[in-house]
Amino acid sequence: MTGDSSAGETIRTPTTFHWGRYDVLSSGDRVVALEPHPGDPDPSPIGAGVPEVNHAPYRITRPMVRESWLRGDHGSERGRDRFVAVSWDRASDLAAGELARVRDEHGPAAIYGGSYGWGSAGRFHHPQSQIHRFLAMAGGYTASVNTYSFAAMEVVLPHVIGGGPTSLHERGPTWRKITEHAGLVVSFGGLAAKNTQMVPGGPSRHTQTSWQRAAAEAGVRFVNVSPVRDDAAADLGAQWLPLRPGTDTALMLALIHVLLTEDLADTDFANRCCSGFDRLRDYVLGRGDGTAKDPAWATGITGVPAGDIRDLARTIAAHRTVINLAWSIQRHDHGEQPYWAGIALAALSGSCGLPGGGPAGGLGIAEHGTRGHRRIAALPQPPGGAVARIPVARVADMLLDPGATIDYDGERITFPDIRLVYWAGGNPFHHHQDLGRLERAWRRPDTVIVHESWWNATATRADIVFPVATTLERDDFALGSADSTISAMHRAVPPPAEVRTDHAVFAGLAERLGFGERFTEGRSEWQWVRELYDRTRDRLRDEGVDLPGFDAFWNAGSAALPEKDMTPDGGSFAALRADPAAAPLATPSGRIELVSDTVAAFGYPDCPGMPMWLEPYERLGTEAAERHGLHLVSNQPKTRLHSQYDGGRVSRESKVGGREPVDLHPDDARARGIADGDTVRIHNDRGACLAGARLTDAVRPGVAVLATGAWYDPDADGLCRHGNPNVLTRDVGTSRLAQGPTSGTTLVEIEPAGPDVPDVRAFDPPEIVDDDTGHAPTTLPSGRPG
Repeated sequence: MTGDSSAGETIRTPTTFHWGRYDVLSSGDRVVALEPHPGDPDPSPIGAGVPEVNHAPYRITRPMVRESWLRGDHGSERGRDRFVAVSWDRASDLAAGELARVRDEHGPAAIYGGSYGWGSAGRFHHPQSQIHRFLAMAGGYTASVNTYSFAAMEVVLPHVIGGGPTSLHERGPTWRKITEHAGLVVSFGGLAAKNTQMVPGGPSRHTQTSWQRAAAEAGVRFVNVSPVRDDAAADLGAQWLPLRPGTDTALMLALIHVLLTEDLADTDFANRCCSGFDRLRDYVLGRGDGTAKDPAWATGITGVPAGDIRDLARTIAAHRTVINLAWSIQRHDHGEQPYWAGIALAALSGSCGLPGGGPAGGLGIAEHGTRGHRRIAALPQPPGGAVARIPVARVADMLLDPGATIDYDGERITFPDIRLVYWAGGNPFHHHQDLGRLERAWRRPDTVIVHESWWNATATRADIVFPVATTLERDDFALGSADSTISAMHRAVPPPAEVRTDHAVFAGLAERLGFGERFTEGRSEWQWVRELYDRTRDRLRDEGVDLPGFDAFWNAGSAALPEKDMTPDGGSFAALRADPAAAPLATPSGRIELVSDTVAAFGYPDCPGMPMWLEPYERLGTEAAERHGLHLVSNQPKTRLHSQYDGGRVSRESKVGGREPVDLHPDDARARGIADGDTVRIHNDRGACLAGARLTDAVRPGVAVLATGAWYDPDADGLCRHGNPNVLTRDVGTSRLAQGPTSGTTLVEIEPAGPDVPDVRAFDPPEIVDDDTGHAPTTLPSGRPG
């Protein structure tokens, strides 16, 4: 059942991460190496950094309680305190007692169930499923909706094209159809190869880049609309349009202007299959506000020459074209607009509803566009568990301003008074914006409980820390929703003696709170893994897929599934194009809503009822850039998944002087007296961090690229010594419609840090005292004895 090994003997066991399948080599209780599965044609290098982190000195191996919290401190010392190592019984009693106290005194909405995907590729040991099931059975909790990755898209597109939040992923053209039928892929935000490494549930085979290459070899042209040249692979031969960050909407409107004024627009499709075309046309032509959204207008905003804009519009009209919209373009102020404008551009391009053409969401991310999606079993969730919900990126607002109200997608949301944060899965001190502000917000709850394997910034800012097992220390199975292989995840090594799984932690707490049997349903973890496999097998049988029985699957290590393509037309809007009355979309008009009367009726000045250019709170080419003259692009890293395994060899080797690298154009570096390899200080009015300069002409002048995911490492003044860009980003919603994150709208200035810089402390554990020494105080925040 497991891959445990005897001392001296090397054992090979299969497992899966979000970045792929691997064979784990272990000896005794230690992981020696990870080898990519031989069937993966383009494996991710991230796995090479996993073994050492599994046994790192910053691994948490005992339950911990923050010392001052035991004395009655409600958060003022979070992040600066030492910890007391305690027994499992004591930690569990403290946590269960606080959960019961807060629920009984303040109601279930006072408990925030924090979790944010990517915790495990496995179907059972998925922290988000585990914590939500537990808190629902404990009486309820406040939950979050949407994602940091693409919240604006999730909310606006159901108004525009109908369907679910991610329906564009499933309705866009596949690479197979693009290769067979398309002539042009225009990708706003690029097609960065680094973003193809990850798939929720793990990819058995990385095929995204090979599909892109096949399309290029078939004659498909690529245009990379991005401030970063490397957002398209060199072998695609893509034309690079290096626009100013956050100005995609202006460029799209100008392209529409050319299509309209040169009689190149598909007005037949727009009139038959879209709603509001006349009003959008009048806006683009400037008939209402007197400003034509023509190429000359767009050049002043985007920095893209007007001639290039005209040429691109004509090329779009002359070819079967895919308008691809990367997730990054909507993580900006007014981030709903580029996705809406992109749909409008695709609708007028002449390719919408034709095989291999039309709009696409996130091609070049994960395995989108390679195959269809499957129904996979997950841990069952009780109904009605979430008694309140907030947009995921508004957590600091909620903690700082309980009782305040915000607009969200036509609703009014009132922030609950959160007294307890319970976090399992994800690292808010990585993915949230304005981390200095989050620090202040994080000190407000009475209690913070965290499940973690390592002493990252979230763990060091908790009151009770439960040490949890890693992927290599659990049995599970993985199946990405668009994958063609179901993979066994054998436990390679046992966890350290005082470390448990997330499920075991919750089962112990559930027992103390009186619903242990209901939480586990009488099943062991191993029995749950079998149960979810059997449920998945039943679901796939309904699709005509016959998986082997569990024992045969487990012993083989994997089972192949027939590839599931999308609809025959590649998921396009072909049925709508053929007969809008017979195949209406799930929108009020039944058509693509170029103008949404529903959104217009909300009355949000920051998100009107049609795609428009709305000035962001800061950008290049404005007065704000006179003080902070560089636009910060905080994109996804290529050496880790978000902040995961930042201490691993692959991520460490990418650092410059031990700090996260920041890419600068040589002209910008020269103007600031910065040489390649220098330690630099990046700053604005929100915060500052140190980073290592890396000079390259692959970024547009005026742009600095600092990837997310460096472990947050602030000194006493809030300076992040390690290079986390979210000390610089602003914590404000995209608009009142989606309230998504706006990390992409960030201006900074950069200067040499000088010779006297502090050491990186990101991977230093806090000071720990042992409960057995008698140093541990005994008073809870509630005043009751512990």
